[in-house]
Amino acid sequence: MTVREANLTAASSAEREPEIMESGGTARLHLTLAITDYDHVRDLVNGVVRAEGVVLTAFVLPVEEIFYRFIKNREWDISEMSFGKFIGFASQDNSPFVGIPVFPSRVFRHSAFYVRTDRGISRPKDLEGKRVGIPEWAQTAGIYARGFLSETAGVDLRKIQWVQAGMNEAGREEKVEFKLPEGIEYQQRRDTSISAMLLSGEVDATISARVPDAFEKSGGKIVRLYSDYRSEEMQYHAETGIYPIMHVVAMRRTLFERYPWVAMNLFKAFDESKRRSLERIEDLTASRLPVPWAASIVGELSKNFGADPFPYGLGANRKTLDAFCRFAHAQGVTAKKLTPDDLFPKEVRASARV
Repeated sequence: MTVREANLTAASSAEREPEIMESGGTARLHLTLAITDYDHVRDLVNGVVRAEGVVLTAFVLPVEEIFYRFIKNREWDISEMSFGKFIGFASQDNSPFVGIPVFPSRVFRHSAFYVRTDRGISRPKDLEGKRVGIPEWAQTAGIYARGFLSETAGVDLRKIQWVQAGMNEAGREEKVEFKLPEGIEYQQRRDTSISAMLLSGEVDATISARVPDAFEKSGGKIVRLYSDYRSEEMQYHAETGIYPIMHVVAMRRTLFERYPWVAMNLFKAFDESKRRSLERIEDLTASRLPVPWAASIVGELSKNFGADPFPYGLGANRKTLDAFCRFAHAQGVTAKKLTPDDLFPKEVRASARV
């Protein structure tokens, strides 16, 4: 049984009919949502912002738990989802998920490279000939990081020995099917973690969205490849226009096929919740975030990222979406080359304008 077949079998019992709720003589669709605790979704989760025709019951959980439970069991109607996992399914026929171009998490990944200081690694090209640990080949952060290595830094991914294992715990497995490109060296380790291998010297470096325990425990023997990663990431954005999208919002296909209007109504609600969040952060009257100069930082970023530094939808994100489609296919995560339009249904590709 393939990974995809196992996922579909495990999820079959969760494909239930949404409930119709009567409230004040008005019928609304009762749906469930799983999402991480973001300020820009808070008003939607709390019911301050509502999707037209929908009553949402929200579950606020850690991202790893959300991804695992949605992919394996389809426990919610709508869910935050790893973009890497989503695009892997999207490239297969009849994916059980339908995407909404809402991107709740975006993170540049120059900060994700960790190296041992005794292996002579001071630039990306030095990773060639080395053993590099990864939590999953299809992890979104890794796809972007390898895309950077290959397209921007000129690194031959076939000259790296890739070792897959849990970052801080043993036993982590890949969650979607993929076909590694010819020449890629890839080994799975179920008996140990990447942090343990970094400390022992079994691997020379790692690419990780989450800070590995070894970074803190090494006594300075493990460092970031880019100590000033923010300036490197700003330069990367200026040169490429890529602002990496880590997570996407997806809904069960069975729900979309019966109620296609839900997708755009949810998109509009997520967008309004984000607008209210940015409005709060830009308010100089009080400290909406517990960091100094938050409003000033938002103003500074608008010079580089535009009036909305965290855009949803396809129009403002085509460069990033095109790049991710390209990276994912080149790395064997997708069975075929996709375009941004392939990822989302026509109902949410554009909005009405007045």
